[in-house]
Amino acid sequence: MRSTIEVADIFRAAGPAYRAAHAGHLSLDQLKVMSAIESCRTAALGGHVEACSDCGHQRIAYNSCRNRHCPRCQGAAARTWLEAQEANLLPVGYFHVVFTLPAEIADIAFHNKAVVYDLLFKATSQTMLTIAADPKHLGVRIGITAVLHTWGSAMTHHPHIHMIVPGGGISPDGRWISSRPAFLLPIRVLGALFRRLFLTRLLELHDARKLAFFGKLAGLSDRRAFQRHLAPTRKKRWVVYAKAPFAGPEAVLAYLSRYTHRVAISNSRLIAFDETGVTFRYKDYRRSGLDRQQVMTLFADEFIRRFLIHVLPRGFHRIRHYGLLASSARKDCLAQARDLLEVAPAPDDPLIQEPADHRPPCPCCGGTMIIIESFAFGCRPRAPPEAKPSNRETARGPA
Repeated sequence: MRSTIEVADIFRAAGPAYRAAHAGHLSLDQLKVMSAIESCRTAALGGHVEACSDCGHQRIAYNSCRNRHCPRCQGAAARTWLEAQEANLLPVGYFHVVFTLPAEIADIAFHNKAVVYDLLFKATSQTMLTIAADPKHLGVRIGITAVLHTWGSAMTHHPHIHMIVPGGGISPDGRWISSRPAFLLPIRVLGALFRRLFLTRLLELHDARKLAFFGKLAGLSDRRAFQRHLAPTRKKRWVVYAKAPFAGPEAVLAYLSRYTHRVAISNSRLIAFDETGVTFRYKDYRRSGLDRQQVMTLFADEFIRRFLIHVLPRGFHRIRHYGLLASSARKDCLAQARDLLEVAPAPDDPLIQEPADHRPPCPCCGGTMIIIESFAFGCRPRAPPEAKPSNRETARGPA
């Protein structure tokens, strides 16, 4: 079912005025995202005609934009990605670990997304791999799937990394060592190393002149001012959060399906769009219980601005794998882990299965819809042919 209101509706209605008002201040990536979302599943991208194989009912289905920031396109992308990841799961408990940047660093990341987000991935992954390999803790090489989120529930800028980590790893002498059932690694130790690694490398980026500063942060181009800005972050605890382990591989996949391809706001959270602005649901994490669910209304321009600040640089990978799951060694490491855990190895040549049909069934009878016609972008499907009069009707003439 189509949501009553979609991000695309807001972009189509308020996007032209927003582009005109902010001409010269929007990046090419942001403009492309706006255009893609506005065109998604419209005649502008072409499409096809589907017909029910049972009752003959027809409907038009327009093509998706497939942009990774589009709320409508992420469901299919997530399903495809998850099907590929299912073979990589191990029969162990999985932990969810979150690393969050302090507000002072988030301000710097806002204008340096590519370099600071990349540093966030590197610092968090090295932190996890280093502490896990320490004999005082697990003493193993672990696997990590890391996902970058840059938003809070109200679409504010809030960069953080979600990690899914198997509860154990392979020791240097080739054994599988499991973590404790409800404990992976000490979060205080993780937070301290994360802080040290990140701040050290951030200062290196500054010294290499790879950071840019604008507006109220322009003065941070001076090294001493930059160090003074970072000084409070050296004294505070950096937030690292570890959740209880998932209850089995199915729960891991369910989590991944919700998080890996999420965008700043889903269409399901939108409540209203009118002359007063955009109203949507969000979570206020300062509250607890039922009070956590709140409603907010933003002017359309502010809603679009908040959405666009989460557009990632072109080519930036927001899902990355490390350790046992790094792409260069994943196959061999997973085979070794399965052997140590005494579980059946993944098949080398899995049977080729027909891709799942994600087209909705016929709304009339529930039958299978098949494609009977395709049409190019900017075009529309051919109209059905008019019924020709029979020879008897032609001979008789008009009444």
